[in-house]
Amino acid sequence: MPKVIPSTPAPGHGTRGRRVSTTLAEINIIPLVDVMLVLLIIFMVTAPMLQKGIEVKLPVATRTQDIASERLFIDLPVAYRTDHKVYMAKEPIRVEVLGERIRQLMLTRTDKQVFLRADGKVTMQEAIEVMDRLKAAGVTNVGLVTALPGEQQ
Repeated sequence: MPKVIPSTPAPGHGTRGRRVSTTLAEINIIPLVDVMLVLLIIFMVTAPMLQKGIEVKLPVATRTQDIASERLFIDLPVAYRTDHKVYMAKEPIRVEVLGERIRQLMLTRTDKQVFLRADGKVTMQEAIEVMDRLKAAGVTNVGLVTALPGEQQ
């Protein structure tokens, strides 16, 4: 709030009245709030663009159901043929170690379900090989994730 300072008339000048001045102790926070809102909007727009997962082109199916809750996904990329690696939460895992990792996870979980996101170019034999390892590790249900026709992947 501005201070009102009474002024003393200078010699030879008439009375001018009161003089209003602002103190330096006041900080105008409106520009700060404006800058913070702009930064917030920038981060909200760019954050979804920064998330990049494993490139898997899902096969298309006409009758699929949405997954309602947090599930465990195993990604099977087309590069599985050469390196025999699957991805669990974007972490590469050799297929030989997959059974033990899944067994450790299934000890604390009540639902023993795993969803397999296999690339459309992966052969059925390769997908079955991974599914066999999941079943041997204690998974009761293995779901195959597909995309709806026209759905962007």
